[in-house]
Amino acid sequence: MASKVMDLIYWKDTERSGMVLTALVVGLLSLFQLSIISVVSTVSLAVMCFTISVRIYYHFLHILSWGDGEHPFKSYLDLDISLSGEQADIYMQKAIVLALSAVDALRRLFFVENLFESLKFLFLMYLVTYLGGLCNGLTILIISVIALFSLPLFYERRQEQVDGFIGKIQAQIDSVKDFLRRLTQGGGPPPDMTPGGAKPKTQPPADGAADTGNLKKRATTFCVPRLCLVSRG
Repeated sequence: MASKVMDLIYWKDTERSGMVLTALVVGLLSLFQLSIISVVSTVSLAVMCFTISVRIYYHFLHILSWGDGEHPFKSYLDLDISLSGEQADIYMQKAIVLALSAVDALRRLFFVENLFESLKFLFLMYLVTYLGGLCNGLTILIISVIALFSLPLFYERRQEQVDGFIGKIQAQIDSVKDFLRRLTQGGGPPPDMTPGGAKPKTQPPADGAADTGNLKKRATTFCVPRLCLVSRG
């Protein structure tokens, strides 16, 4: 089942993927004007009219000996969509684990277990308020469906360019996150990573200090011959 869904997303069968995408987008767009009950009932009526007409047509061909009498939707009827007890337990356990993980994450965010993570969640919710003012959930769902059928195929064909672009963005995000983390933890600037650390700059001596050094040198020069004369005497 999962492999068939992936085949639809990656357009392995172009005709089938196009039909599924068109049906999903048209069905979601119709919800802008009609209620979900009206949409479901109308789509069900249209599908039933189509399948019954095809079934009667194939049966009529079999009566006239123009067909083999095979059911036109036999492949769909033989499709195995049942789950064993073990598979049902596995899926149920995964759903429970995901639900509990989501509740635990929300609890840690709302009760500020980590200040930095809670601030990120606060900023995200602030952006979502602007998103809610621009569009509703149905619009986001339609965009998500179109992205689901387009982005994986685009990534498969342009993987190197997309990975390089995402790497640059991730590096910028990591630098901003590191700065905000140090800011929330009361840290200072990042440590100097050069070997030996930063070395203090030596300041040139002032003019007075230079003159004093020159006088000392002169005094030493004049004192040396005197010492030599004293030693000879």
